[in-house]
Amino acid sequence: MQNYENISNEKNLISKKIDSFFKNFSIYKFLYTANIKKIKGYNVKDVMIKIAELPFKHKNFYQGIVEDKNIEFNKNVAYDFLNNCNHNWRKFLLNIVLIIINTFFKTLKKETREDVIILDDTSHPRNRSKKVELLAKIHDHVTNKFLNGFRILSLCWSDGNSLLPIDFALLSSNKAENRYQEINDKIDKRSCGYQRRKEAISKSTDLILPMVKRALRYGIKAKYILFDSWYSFPSLIIPLKSMIDVICMVKKMPKVYYYIENQSFTLCQLYREIKKRRGKANIKGSQLVQIRNEGQDLEVKIVFVKNRNKKSDWLAILSTDITLSDEEIVRIYGKRWDIEVFFKMIKQCLNLNKEVSLRNFDGIIAHTTIVMFRYVFLSVEQRNSTDGKTFGGMFREVIEEMEDITVLEALNRILILAFEKIRELDDISKEKIDEILDIFMGVVMKEYGLICSAA
Repeated sequence: MQNYENISNEKNLISKKIDSFFKNFSIYKFLYTANIKKIKGYNVKDVMIKIAELPFKHKNFYQGIVEDKNIEFNKNVAYDFLNNCNHNWRKFLLNIVLIIINTFFKTLKKETREDVIILDDTSHPRNRSKKVELLAKIHDHVTNKFLNGFRILSLCWSDGNSLLPIDFALLSSNKAENRYQEINDKIDKRSCGYQRRKEAISKSTDLILPMVKRALRYGIKAKYILFDSWYSFPSLIIPLKSMIDVICMVKKMPKVYYYIENQSFTLCQLYREIKKRRGKANIKGSQLVQIRNEGQDLEVKIVFVKNRNKKSDWLAILSTDITLSDEEIVRIYGKRWDIEVFFKMIKQCLNLNKEVSLRNFDGIIAHTTIVMFRYVFLSVEQRNSTDGKTFGGMFREVIEEMEDITVLEALNRILILAFEKIRELDDISKEKIDEILDIFMGVVMKEYGLICSAA
């Protein structure tokens, strides 16, 4: 009986916190401005809250909405709420994040600290589905396998301690032969839902510049954009530089060249040419080079980082801000780790994949946005509970802001990502990988006192 009361009190507390979150940041106003209005006479705020709190009450859509006799609206209202092609969920998410950054996070840090935008994608598998709109066979570059579903191209903001998703594109395949279902021909072509469908069958690289431009136009402020080597091509880096500085990992590609005084080098050739630091330095060296695309040249800095797992190997990080030191480039790039945590959270804890089975593309967009809204809510709650500067008044004057990421922590994060790639190799046994990790962990903890719990 006591356990039941504790669970009931916990659920009531969650509902109160979400309701308070709605009031503090005027969420209902942003629903209205995004054309998300009354559904069959019911207030959309009530529908939104009921769906948003499902994972915190350990329920899926069927248990918490369809079967629940205590809620005022029925399942048809909830499905109509999700499946409406005129609901502008992108505008809703952008407006929420903007107000939270400007009225909450901005007060907790110094102006000199670097805010960053992080770009990455993740798979959204729907392997058991057959008739989902725009369902496609996609390649998951993490597991290097093909699966049925979508990819989520995400753009997130971070100050080094908290991350907020600001925009995303739900990608099918740009190749018709890889798509199992096509666009519903009954959709109004003037609706924002139709525009999201057109995005879904575009190349991901064609969507990045518009996404970044839109976020900056809305007022999202950041000093750098960070991304992995999957997108580190001159054809993307040079146009992005006109809007925001880029810091990214670069791959050893034989057809991508870097120029020093009109002499071209591949990345591997460039590494052999640079003057390297002696001894056991984690950062081996750096070099100013030019990259080229369609007649445009851009001077960038490439920093080479030691791969502690393999003495003959290394990692390379590119920065379009050539005034930064090598250590600063590595430290700032380490903030990209936050988006990996974000992807893991929305899949494993916030029910991205298993909460509701929807066939309508608008419904999947709506549900994905609500999952990201849950993460925004958790980010604010987490910062409220850990950052003393949220206490206000005299506490704000005497409490130091939360520490930014250090160079060693950034290196730690980058190497953990490298280890995740090693784990995926089929030709190395699990026992050998674990042995390599144990050796590495021992060396790091001995030399630097780091605890790499995530590895």
